[in-house]
Amino acid sequence: MFSGVINLQRIIQPTTGEAANIVVPHLDNLLKLDPYLVPYQDEIRRRYHVFQKILKQLNTEEQGIDVFTSAYKHFGIHINHETNEINIKEWAPGAKAMYIHGDFNNWKERQYPFTRDQWGVWRITIPALSDGSSAIKHGQAIKLLIETSDGKLVNRICPWSRYVQRAEKSNIYHGVFYDPPNDEIYQFKYSQPKKRDRLKIYEAHVGISSSNEEIATYENFRINIIPRIVKQGYNTIQLMAVMEHPYYASFGYQVTSFFAASSRFGTPEDLKALIDEAHKYDLTVLLDLVHSHSCKNIEDGINMFDGTSSCFFHDSARGYHTLWDSRCFNYMEREVMRFLLSNIRYWLEEFKFDGFRFDGVSSMLYHSHGIAHSFSGTYDEYFGLATDTDSFNYLQLANYVSQTLFPESITIAEEVSGMPTLCRPLSEGGAGFDYRLAMAIPDVWIKLLKEKRDEDWHMGNITWTLTNRRSSEKNITYAESHDQALVGDKAISHWLFDDQVYTHMSVFSERTNVIERGLALHKMIRLLTYGLGGEGWLNFEGNEFGHPEWLDFPRAGNKDSYKYARRLFYLSDDETLRYKYLNAWDKAMNSLEEEYKWLSAK
Repeated sequence: MFSGVINLQRIIQPTTGEAANIVVPHLDNLLKLDPYLVPYQDEIRRRYHVFQKILKQLNTEEQGIDVFTSAYKHFGIHINHETNEINIKEWAPGAKAMYIHGDFNNWKERQYPFTRDQWGVWRITIPALSDGSSAIKHGQAIKLLIETSDGKLVNRICPWSRYVQRAEKSNIYHGVFYDPPNDEIYQFKYSQPKKRDRLKIYEAHVGISSSNEEIATYENFRINIIPRIVKQGYNTIQLMAVMEHPYYASFGYQVTSFFAASSRFGTPEDLKALIDEAHKYDLTVLLDLVHSHSCKNIEDGINMFDGTSSCFFHDSARGYHTLWDSRCFNYMEREVMRFLLSNIRYWLEEFKFDGFRFDGVSSMLYHSHGIAHSFSGTYDEYFGLATDTDSFNYLQLANYVSQTLFPESITIAEEVSGMPTLCRPLSEGGAGFDYRLAMAIPDVWIKLLKEKRDEDWHMGNITWTLTNRRSSEKNITYAESHDQALVGDKAISHWLFDDQVYTHMSVFSERTNVIERGLALHKMIRLLTYGLGGEGWLNFEGNEFGHPEWLDFPRAGNKDSYKYARRLFYLSDDETLRYKYLNAWDKAMNSLEEEYKWLSAK
């Protein structure tokens, strides 16, 4: 095993003249589709050259991408069920010593020391007890104890943990040894759907998927929400906030344990049952994957894991995201690459997810993270020094892993800058995504509702905005998503109905001008966006029926209330409320698209 930074000096950077000799198999097709890329073809070739050289290194030094991405099967904590030995393997190059302790040994600190190899990988084998049982039992709390270079002993959670829980009366999570008995391990029953086009995505958050003031569960979603999604005519579910995150109000975007399904919603087996139930109805299930950054938590995150700021992340200003207050990965570090690419395989292989929405791609692609960067659309912005091409190469590798090992998988980029080639094939020098989110469209609708009288809406400008996209790169269109539902912003229904949402949504109340206008525009905004905005459609749960309230997670500012951290589905089921009309319209749109298939129209 090789460990260390992918040596970009060994990947000899081509000169401008040499770049012309780099073969990108189908680059001619890309340049034919967009001749404006011709002046930038040397940079496209250079990026492809680096991508291919990394693959070559992984083939020669790591036995290929299949073995490399299987690291989750031997890194972290594992049990040999034949001998009941516990084998643990961790990468912590800056650590002076490493131990494990927990419930199993009454938290004795130095009882089980690890040994270190030349690459900074630590190992230990804990033998079975005298009665033949494993020393660590399923469900027991465990932590790694790291001795830092300056001699301090600090607790850490294994970065590869598959299950973590919040300690009682504490905000800190601890690792949990996850080895359920065979009769509790979920067995998948249904085959995964084939890769589909014309995605009709239902974006959902498990925890808010209840009308009660509570954190809802994977089981609740499986039993109560999946039937709704099927009935409405969606063919894809996009699950948010699955990767473990200590702060519930982060919406799942401050991840600490990348291999752990959030325990606040249930067990990993519960999540597997949810996904399998979706597959029963031929639904594609996508995971909202957060590889753009990591929570800066130390004791229950991966920040400062080995006592240094350079473990997993850049050890400089480049390693900090000032707007998100989080850490940024060093994607060209070999062990970081192993960790993240294995993470992709883990979710696809172990949980049977059908693909990903990659969060924060714009932040990854630019050294500025896109902060205070108004993209004008000139190609110099995409192919100059402002672009973080390490991240671009990582995204190429991520899509290569998905497409090579799981050819039916789908990837979507949350990307707002309009980076050309992002959704073109790897063989053309692209990043390989299937779709990007059409993120500018919701802003246009909100701007119109806030600033323009109805009679001043310019249909030509609206149509241009909805159709202004790279014709050779597919988009997922949406009128609003979870961003507009959050407290501090307003969903479209808020702008349209205002306070009459509380007084005039009964069918027995007066149909005021506000209500008439609101019902009509809510329907037409969604239909226009659906019909013209892209090659796939996305709806955030609750918006299909004009959910009347914002989304606000429990926090100190609202006295830890769950009142607004839920979706009031019963409103759309009540025949005496006008929400039923919006819900029926949403279903009718999906049925109409299924009949005419305009999302795939050329």
